[in-house]
Amino acid sequence: MEEEPLLTSSIKRGSGDYGSQDNGQHDQPEEEEESRRLSYSATDDSFRVHEDADADLYIQQAVVFIEDAIQYRSINHRVDSGSLRLYRWYYSKICQWGLGFTIAVVLALAFIEKPSSLTYTSDIRFKPKPWEPPCGLTEGIEMVCLCIFILDFTVKSYLIGWEEFRMNKWLIGYIVVIAASVIDWMLSVSMVCNENLRVRRLIRPFFLLQNSSLMKKTLKCIKRTLPEIASVILLLALHLCLFTMIGMLIFSKSDDPKKNGEWETYFKNLPKSLSSLLVLLTTANNPDVMIPAYSLNRGYSIFFILFSVFGTYLLMNLMTAIIYNQFRGYLLMSVQTSIIRRRLGIRAAFEVLCCPGRGHTSTQSEGHVERVAVNMFLQVLGRVHMKSHCRQAIIKAAQQFPDGFINGEAFQRLFIELDKDFMKEHPLKPEYSSPVLQHIQYMYSHFYIVVLGNVVALANVICICTVLVLNSEKSASEKNNFYMEILNCIFILYYLIEMLLKIVAFGWRGYLSYRNNIFDGFFTVLLLTIQIAILITYSIPNKDVDPVPGRVMPLWEMVRLVNMLIVFRFLRIIPEIKLMAVVASTLVDLVKNLRAFAGILLVKTFLIIFILFTSEPRLSLCSPFSLISNSSIENKTDGPFSMDCGTFEQLEYWPNNFDDFASSLVLLYNIMVVNNWHVFTDAYTRYTTEWSLVYFVAWWLTSSVMWVNLFVALILENFTYKWDRSNALSVEDVERIAYQSTVQLIFREHIQEPTEEELLAQLQQHPHLHLSW
Repeated sequence: MEEEPLLTSSIKRGSGDYGSQDNGQHDQPEEEEESRRLSYSATDDSFRVHEDADADLYIQQAVVFIEDAIQYRSINHRVDSGSLRLYRWYYSKICQWGLGFTIAVVLALAFIEKPSSLTYTSDIRFKPKPWEPPCGLTEGIEMVCLCIFILDFTVKSYLIGWEEFRMNKWLIGYIVVIAASVIDWMLSVSMVCNENLRVRRLIRPFFLLQNSSLMKKTLKCIKRTLPEIASVILLLALHLCLFTMIGMLIFSKSDDPKKNGEWETYFKNLPKSLSSLLVLLTTANNPDVMIPAYSLNRGYSIFFILFSVFGTYLLMNLMTAIIYNQFRGYLLMSVQTSIIRRRLGIRAAFEVLCCPGRGHTSTQSEGHVERVAVNMFLQVLGRVHMKSHCRQAIIKAAQQFPDGFINGEAFQRLFIELDKDFMKEHPLKPEYSSPVLQHIQYMYSHFYIVVLGNVVALANVICICTVLVLNSEKSASEKNNFYMEILNCIFILYYLIEMLLKIVAFGWRGYLSYRNNIFDGFFTVLLLTIQIAILITYSIPNKDVDPVPGRVMPLWEMVRLVNMLIVFRFLRIIPEIKLMAVVASTLVDLVKNLRAFAGILLVKTFLIIFILFTSEPRLSLCSPFSLISNSSIENKTDGPFSMDCGTFEQLEYWPNNFDDFASSLVLLYNIMVVNNWHVFTDAYTRYTTEWSLVYFVAWWLTSSVMWVNLFVALILENFTYKWDRSNALSVEDVERIAYQSTVQLIFREHIQEPTEEELLAQLQQHPHLHLSW
């Protein structure tokens, strides 16, 4: 659920009951309220029953509010007992994993739907006819996914209520997309899968977008950043147009054909001139674009140098700085909302636990000071789904209150533990009575053993590199694996002994408590298994090249696999170098936070838009190269199929096409990298239409210019955050610490805490929870 307007300056003091639903009876007359309260005291038994029921409801509410705070979720949902059980079930791991799996399945259908990507190659010269799923297979899977989405929408809408639903644009869009998909699905089935257009392919990425709160925040930030980006893009376009006109004037057609190389190749007309300089802006065709003119007169180089300096090094970097600065500011505002949600959830839990008669006291001299009994708080905390180390830290802090009660400010402070890094404690080492085992434990617990292991791993990698250099010119049948096998056996034997002695020194639990030991041990066991398989298959190594070439896997293939694993194992040095450990940890966290910046959303949108207009019957637009037979490729020497140096045909870029979804992904990735992207644009403008250049330029702007720059901004923030926090730590502490570098914590120090009045004002506006003070 996306955030609503954050704070309000007014505080409404309404009356009502804890946990009551929004039934249009919020403002009851005082007489009814008083008579209802008095009715509770008619009999002691009925009062106790009602009190116990209320107490259980308050605890349920507090548990859910705390879980909302931990996950930065909105608390604007129903709070009756049945709805709370449904709410916790919906946000359970199994339901959320199931929903995520459903989204992954519906997006993955693009790989097997017609045109299918199930071929071993995408090269149109060798590509076999792909397997096409029978009609009804993918449609049946898709309908199951749509039914799950309908159930997801129904549960979400019920939990937040009608008033919240009307203001939630994402949920309204959700049902519109589901309805459009169902209608399009029905049309496909009625036409026996022979439809020419599938609209639902275009809108499938919405399911991924709608389910990610952080991705929605990211897109909102991008939307707000666009005006600032547009000003720089306009300046960039002006720079491009100005130099295009100057270039056409300088490199105009001459009467001397020998001087027309630059004009003929790059400045023949306005579209060609514009595209040539646009590619030069990305440096993809530098210095090719200037060579014909530069060979005539070295002064022509000034034109291209000035264009690159102002365009590539000034304007493009200025755009990067603006994108980073503006996006960071808007993301900070969005993260502010998440922090307010956490504080609001914790405050709501405190308020419902302060129900009269349930562990709450008031001190008239201090006004209305509410407090929660520690015992009740511990009971609530025991039912909350949270990390065990956070729970233990909060319980330990709560038990420090001498009078057994927690006030509102202290209640908020208890949950600061959620923002702290967790320092993992390793189990105690086993105690041995044997002097030999004690000596082994002392030796293999020492840091020098780790250094020795890294030196041995480095020596192993150097040996592999030496053999690769010596055998680089030999084919697989000419290579002698005897010496390589002997070296591998020696090194793997050392790795095994090292692993076993470390287990003796630290114990099983102690050994597995180190992440680098888990990594090291996994590769050691895998290498040992493969080496045993080699010895069983080929017996003792000998000087024969490959004594049994008819095996399922030749000796050289098995040795190559062992060598690759040994090279991967060398990554064990990363945790031992502080800077490398921080960098590696940053990369791991980037993978976790990548959902918000997932290029797959944008990639799929562009791909499906392209395939949308090139569905069955397949047009030559989709894959113009499919019309070219092998013989025509080989025999044509003139016309559009000529093998000019640097062209699509001469470089044999045939696997890069839009024949299917998988090859389209690779093609757009290659264009995003911008190396030789003009080769693709040139080919598609020749074989289709010059307007195809607009599509590729739009993809370059959104992916390479905007999306990549945003990702760079995330990398900078993440690394700076971790590096600053690791300065006071040793290498060993960096390995032990479990950083929580979510986007919220990265910007934590720049976020302003909400005041108590602001939080109470928000709680008063809760559509389903009515508090009376």
